[in-house]
Amino acid sequence: MILNNLILFDGPQWQALLPLSFTRPVAELRVGITTLREKWERVANQVSWQTQDYLASKYPAITEAENIFVAASVLPDHDFVKAISALKFKQGLTFSGNLVAFKYSTYLPGDIADTIEFTSHLVTIEHPWDIFEKNDVALRFDFEQIAAGSKTAAISKTNNILAPENIFVEQGAKLEFVTIDATEGPVYIGEGAEIMPGALIKGPLALCEHATIKMGAKIYGATTIGPWCKVGGEIQNSVLQAYSNKGHDGYLGNAVLGEWCNLGADTNNSNLKNNYDKVKMWDYATEKFAPTGLQFCGLIMGDHSKCGINTMFNTGTVVGFSANIFGSGFPRNFVPSFSWGGASGFSVYPFEKALETARIVMGRRKLSLDEQDLKILQYIFNYTDKYRRF
Repeated sequence: MILNNLILFDGPQWQALLPLSFTRPVAELRVGITTLREKWERVANQVSWQTQDYLASKYPAITEAENIFVAASVLPDHDFVKAISALKFKQGLTFSGNLVAFKYSTYLPGDIADTIEFTSHLVTIEHPWDIFEKNDVALRFDFEQIAAGSKTAAISKTNNILAPENIFVEQGAKLEFVTIDATEGPVYIGEGAEIMPGALIKGPLALCEHATIKMGAKIYGATTIGPWCKVGGEIQNSVLQAYSNKGHDGYLGNAVLGEWCNLGADTNNSNLKNNYDKVKMWDYATEKFAPTGLQFCGLIMGDHSKCGINTMFNTGTVVGFSANIFGSGFPRNFVPSFSWGGASGFSVYPFEKALETARIVMGRRKLSLDEQDLKILQYIFNYTDKYRRF
């Protein structure tokens, strides 16, 4: 079943998914093995975005006479895709009373009066913590799709493997003298990825293309290591979007890192309060701390943020875009974008200084910021000024 001209719209979830969505539409967030857009590309002949004005030049909508608009926060499944394919022109689907799909010529959801309630189960990404909380189900879904259409590469006999039928290795991946336990969840190892000797892996795990797990690392599921990331130490139930590093010892649990983040050696985050109470976290949609309903909830970090060695993050900390954190003690639970400092106090991280670091970091991977990226970053700096009241 192939859908014709699909457009993934942000909806109110874009605001709620900040700081991870500052530089991208909701559809470009990774959960499981792939991004949300890449999941939808399996069932559509063309996919584009309906996003914020300042992102639209980089992520444009491609419209035709008839288009299928779908909330980007929804993960595709067979029943939902079937319901979408049956939509008539100017008809919509709601889920729990919210419009999640409609067929129309332009993005005007207010024009859709004829709606059908979708009553089957749907997996949706509504908040940043949903990305690690629902990573298990998304990863298993992606794994089934990939494994069904391809053949795994051979695994060397130097490795200790449990449940090899639940492991898929792309061509060009490297792993020797590694222990992998896939009895409780699948393990996907992408093209050009590497797991160094002595690493201990318990699935579900997605190690995406050209990502690296360093020697002696301990990785618990459900965890996604995005493309070109490098990780070491101990990681549990976390998602690294892409190009981010946690290269040394230290604990990262129930966490999401954006792109181009770096955690210094021995950085640790708490994911459980001492009184075992449910965790609250900064919510950009309401601009106050909101209950997550989770007992285990660690760190959310926006793109281009960094922290120095021995940094300690308290339970339920949100770090914005391009913050630079260092020093002893626990920094505050909400660190605004373009912040410079730590527990002893913050100042504004000047835009040009932050830009200089971003250029150096991206240059190491032979990538650069273009004019569209610079306009997006300038917009973020201006938009987030209201949070920097130090």
